[in-house]
Amino acid sequence: MKELSQLYYLNREIEMDKKRLLELEARAVSCSSDLSGMPRSSGVGDRVGRYAAEIVDLKGIIEAKLQQCIYERNRLERYITTIEDSLLRQVFTYRFVNGLPWQQVAACIGGSNTADGVRMMCNRYIKATEPETDDGTEVQL
Repeated sequence: MKELSQLYYLNREIEMDKKRLLELEARAVSCSSDLSGMPRSSGVGDRVGRYAAEIVDLKGIIEAKLQQCIYERNRLERYITTIEDSLLRQVFTYRFVNGLPWQQVAACIGGSNTADGVRMMCNRYIKATEPETDDGTEVQL
């Protein structure tokens, strides 16, 4: 379940980083440079320059996470296509690809399905298909 949820958490990290990026950009814009030509005392840093460096670093981090998202989504979709039951494929797609809460998954599936019902269906499938090692411990997907 943890591995299936990686795309969701990665997307949340990206959103968090994007908010931080907006904050940094706002701070960098609000800093004004001293254009008087007067020398500065030692120990006074260039806040705009520091923010610019942080912004560039954060943009690189976001881009790397977006690439990781593409990889995780493809991996997740490949896993979901191996599920034989169409209803389960839909449950897994709504939950793990689209990141919907169980209540919305049940609503999208329709019928008499409840949030607990689709969650248990998913958990049963995962439990039934979990590979085990020779010593009885579970293997990560």
